Amino acid sequence: MRLHRAALLAIPLASLSLATAVPSQPDHASRPVALQPQPFLSHWRRLSERFIEKIWTQTSTQENNDSRAKNVAKSEEQLLPAHTLARYGGDVLLRFNISTADEAKSLAEASDTLLLDVWEFAADWVDIRLAQELVPSLLGLLPQSLQRSHVPLLRERELAQAIFETYPTPRDHARHLESSKAAAPSPTFQNQRPIGPAPHSQGAETNIFFTDYQPLSVIQPWMRLLSSLFTTHVRLVTIGKSAQGRDIPALRIGVHPTNDDDPQPPTRKTVLITAGLHAREWISTSTANYIAYTLITGFGKVPSITRMLEDFDFVIVPTLNPDGYVYTWETDRLWRKNRQQTSIRFCQGMDLDHSFGFHWDGSSTAGNPCSESYAGEKAFEAVEAKQFADWARNETENNNVEFIGLMDLHSYSQQILYPYSFSCNDLAPGLEDLEELGYGLQKAIRRAHGHVYEVLPACEGNAVTAGASGKKSYLPQMENRGGSGLDWFYHEMHVRWAYQLKLRDRGTYGFLLPKEHIIPTGKEMVDAIMYFGEFLQEAYLMKEKTVSNEEDDQSVAEQEVEPTHEEEIKLEDDSTLSGKGSQILVEDLDSEAKLDLRKRRAR
Repeated sequence: MRLHRAALLAIPLASLSLATAVPSQPDHASRPVALQPQPFLSHWRRLSERFIEKIWTQTSTQENNDSRAKNVAKSEEQLLPAHTLARYGGDVLLRFNISTADEAKSLAEASDTLLLDVWEFAADWVDIRLAQELVPSLLGLLPQSLQRSHVPLLRERELAQAIFETYPTPRDHARHLESSKAAAPSPTFQNQRPIGPAPHSQGAETNIFFTDYQPLSVIQPWMRLLSSLFTTHVRLVTIGKSAQGRDIPALRIGVHPTNDDDPQPPTRKTVLITAGLHAREWISTSTANYIAYTLITGFGKVPSITRMLEDFDFVIVPTLNPDGYVYTWETDRLWRKNRQQTSIRFCQGMDLDHSFGFHWDGSSTAGNPCSESYAGEKAFEAVEAKQFADWARNETENNNVEFIGLMDLHSYSQQILYPYSFSCNDLAPGLEDLEELGYGLQKAIRRAHGHVYEVLPACEGNAVTAGASGKKSYLPQMENRGGSGLDWFYHEMHVRWAYQLKLRDRGTYGFLLPKEHIIPTGKEMVDAIMYFGEFLQEAYLMKEKTVSNEEDDQSVAEQEVEPTHEEEIKLEDDSTLSGKGSQILVEDLDSEAKLDLRKRRAR
C-alpha cells in the first residue's frame, strides 16, 4: 500500500514545476507561522508539507534572488507593487448609511449610472468602491442626507495595501519546515456534540496550506493529492468546463456501501458545498478547502465525522468560477464575474449568481455587460452556471443521487440566508424547517467562536430593508436578485435545506479579509457543518425508523400475531428518541416533528 501511494503521488508532484500565478512581489520580512509542539510528523503531513514547500520555494527563491540583486531597502509603503498602486491606489471604499426609500433609490440609480462597484449592502448600509475623483460626482447625484451620512472604510493607500497583503508573503519555506519537523502535528480529533466546539484537525490549524490564500495552480494539485491518498472515501470529480476551458474540480467525500446484488440500491443523500461563484471572494474558496481537509482527515478518527460520511456524501466545489479566480490572481484582485465574452469586447464576464434559471430577470442589466451584476441576455447564458446545473440534474437522474443540502459560501457580512432571494412576497414552502436549521447553525457558530451571524431570508439579506414601529418595509434593491443559485437548487432541484452563508467580516476589510482569518473562519464553518450533519441524521434516520416501525406493525397486524413481552419492550424502545423516552407520534418530519425537535433542543 505504501508503494501504491508513492506511485500515485508521482503524478501530482510531477506538475509542481509549473509556475504559480502569484503576482511578483518584492521580498520583505517574513512572518513565521507559530506551531504548537507535537510529538511527530505523520505520513500525510510529511507529504502535504513537502508538496506545499515544493510549490512555494520555487516562487520565493526567485523573488529572493531578485531582491538580493537589487539590494535596495524599501519602506512599507514602497513595498506596494507598481501595478497595485496604478490599479487601486486612487480608489476608496465608502459606507453609506441609509434609512429611507428615497435614499436607497437615489444611491442605486447613481451607482448604476456611474458603473460603480457595489461591494455589499444590508438593512441600513451600502458599501461602494470608487475612484477618489468620482466621489464629488456621486455625491452630486445623491440627496443632502446621504452627502453627510457616509464614512470611509478603506482610504486610497489603505485599500491598495489591503489588496497587496492578501497575496502570499514570500517565505523561505524549506528553512521553516526543517526547523518545525519535530513540532509538526499529526491529525488528532475529539468526538463532540453539534453545539459547541466541533472536532478540528490540529494539522489543519497549523498546516501551511491554510496560512495563505492559494492560487488555482496550487489548489488543483492539492485536491488531486487528497483524492490519491484517501481513496477509501474521497473522489476527485469534474463538474464541467469553464468559459475558457478550465476544469471545474470538486471533491466527493463519503463512504459508499457496496452491494452489487441489490437491484435497487438506496439513493445517496448528498450535501453540496460551493464557493467562489464571485471570483474576488477568496475566503469562500479557502473555507471550502478547510472543510474538505477536516472531513477527509477526520474520517476513521472522529466518530461524528465517520458516521456523517457513512450516512451522507459531501460534494465540495471550491472554485465554481475558475477563470475569474485566476484573473484575480494575475490581473485584477477585485474582479467579480466570470471571464466569458459578451457583446461588448472590453466588458467581459457575467455574474454567476444571477444566471440560474429560476425567476431569472436580467432586465436591470440587459444590454449593459459592463455592470458588475450583468446576468447575460438569457438564463444560463453563463457557462459555469449552465454546467453546474446540468451536472446536478445528471446526478439525480442517472447516478442515484438525492441532493438534500446546499451551503453556498460567499463573503461578506456574516449572514445565514435561506430562500427566496428573488422576492420577499413569496414564502418558501419549508420556511419553518429552513428557519430552525438556520438558527441552529447560528448558535453552533456563536457558542464556539462568539461571532454572530444574522439569519434572514435571502431577499432581506440581499436587499435593503428598514424597520419602522416593528414592521418591516422593503426599500428599493441595489441590484436585481433573480436567477440566484440558492433559489434554483431549492425550487428546481428540491434541495430541502439550502443556504447561502456570507462569511467574515462586517465591512472592516470586506473582500480583503486578512489571511489570519482563514483558519478561524474555516473552524466556524466546520462547526456549522457538524451541526448540519447531526441535524440531517436526526431528521432522515428518525424518519426511516418511523417508516420501518409502521411497516413492521402492519406486517404483524396482517399475521394477527400478538408480540411477546420482550418484543413489546423492543418496539417501544425503537420508537422513542434516544435518551428522551418520548414516543414518535408524527409520520412525517416536516413541521410538527421539527417543532418538537426545536423544543427538545432548547431544554
